[in-house]
Amino acid sequence: MPDQDVRLQHLKVWLDEQLAILFADQGWGAVPPATLTAASSDASFRRYFRWEGAGRSFVVMDAPPPQENCKPFVDIAFLLAKSGINVPKIYAEDLDRGFLLLNDLGNKTYLDVIDGENAEKLFSDALQALLAFQQLPMVAPLPSYDVALLRRELELFPEWYVKRELGIEFDATQQQQWQRISDLLIDSALAQPKVLVHRDYMPRNLMISEPNPGVLDFQDAVYGPVTYDVTCLFKDAFLSWPEERVRGWLESYWQQASALNIAVQPDFEDFLRASDLMGVQRHLKVIGIFARICHRDGKPRYLADVPRFFSYIEAVIARRPELAELQALFTSLRGGATA
Repeated sequence: MPDQDVRLQHLKVWLDEQLAILFADQGWGAVPPATLTAASSDASFRRYFRWEGAGRSFVVMDAPPPQENCKPFVDIAFLLAKSGINVPKIYAEDLDRGFLLLNDLGNKTYLDVIDGENAEKLFSDALQALLAFQQLPMVAPLPSYDVALLRRELELFPEWYVKRELGIEFDATQQQQWQRISDLLIDSALAQPKVLVHRDYMPRNLMISEPNPGVLDFQDAVYGPVTYDVTCLFKDAFLSWPEERVRGWLESYWQQASALNIAVQPDFEDFLRASDLMGVQRHLKVIGIFARICHRDGKPRYLADVPRFFSYIEAVIARRPELAELQALFTSLRGGATA
């Protein structure tokens, strides 16, 4: 895109200036010849580039205002680093223009390498990082996962998936069902103990790094339900695990959290129910987001993962009778979509 190309030129000029300062400060001599390559892009407007030269590498974030705001990333990175979490170190920042110069946590995400064999070790490391930031005192000025935010997220499902993707408007009965389902999920989320919530704690945002994992994409952190991140970790957008294995990992987390006096539900079955309902709230939201990314942003590839989320939700519906109305709503939507 032409505007992105202009941004890239500005970014390169800024980067050259910042590297000259950094190399001088660190006593590394002159800035060597280097390459700048696309490191990754994500579902937002952010882009990342990797600078590599003479055995050193850095990552540059391009987060164009007004769509993106770097300040939460900077503030939360500082907060998480205090608890020993391996987050990117920020060498230079230009918040007005949306440029950050970061250290390089590596080029392999959990998603790139995780399999049935190494999952135990990788998830064990991920849980240690999660438990560390859940023990942070809630004193930073972060927003709360309140009624308004939970409802706004849920409304992405009817607005973008039902209306735009399926081409269906809720009738009066469906609207009432949706309202009751939303209330149930929101009430369950608000009843949970609160901790710092990353909001996207999943293998794609965890880097194979030393110490492991490197944690990325935390700029939307809030204070909210204790089950949110751990549910997100094991019921991922891009890969699925057998239900029994997930239950075992959730129990391991619950035991460790309890031992550390993190405010989890005292009874494991209550914790599981809260995790199940939290997962349904998140998965409905993400289905809506993936439809929005397709129809608003012109990135249709995310829709291929929507069936995975329906599978997660339907597995929960099968063991939670209180979600029977959600099953009825899905059934009526399928009938409407077919018609």
